Amino acid sequence: MLFRRRRPLPLIQRLRDFFWPRKGFMRSLHYVRKRILRLTATPHAVAAGVAAGVISSWTPFMGLHIVLALAIAYVVAGNLAAAALGTAFGNPLTFPLIWASTWEVGEVILRRDGPEKAAPLDLHRLLHSFDLTHLWEPVLKPMLIGAIPLAAVSAIVIYGATYWAVHGFQVRRRSHLAIRARQRLAEALDGTASV
Repeated sequence: MLFRRRRPLPLIQRLRDFFWPRKGFMRSLHYVRKRILRLTATPHAVAAGVAAGVISSWTPFMGLHIVLALAIAYVVAGNLAAAALGTAFGNPLTFPLIWASTWEVGEVILRRDGPEKAAPLDLHRLLHSFDLTHLWEPVLKPMLIGAIPLAAVSAIVIYGATYWAVHGFQVRRRSHLAIRARQRLAEALDGTASV
């Protein structure tokens, strides 16, 4: 193989790099940010797409986040690539926080946190039997209902921040390209005038 190491990394080093990349997580965040800013679409389309990805990441439907994000982005006239990139909001570091907060908010909305609170969940038994009817009421329903206000608030914040960033980036890029075009035109005119 062309880019293979001469001496493969030991297993412990490969495991460490898998869970904590050598270049850190910030490199991935910078990459996603640059990919979003460089999309060739209107600021609304990019911001709506990213917001759709964030909304889908709040839902408890693992494995369907990208499909859900694409559907939401299509409905709100968002950029589909931005929607797929927006699903990066839900990742192994944020999923425990997302799941816990959506479940807690859902329990509060469903008013299950009072004195008549239900018995503790036996998640091992529920997941072992994998019967969605038994899993719906105690887990999925509160998570889905709790995701609605959290997704709405985060989508509004993300939409605003993304719209502002993309608009500013596109304005700066257009002005930079216009300056370069004027410089090339001036150089071309100087070259023809000297002949």
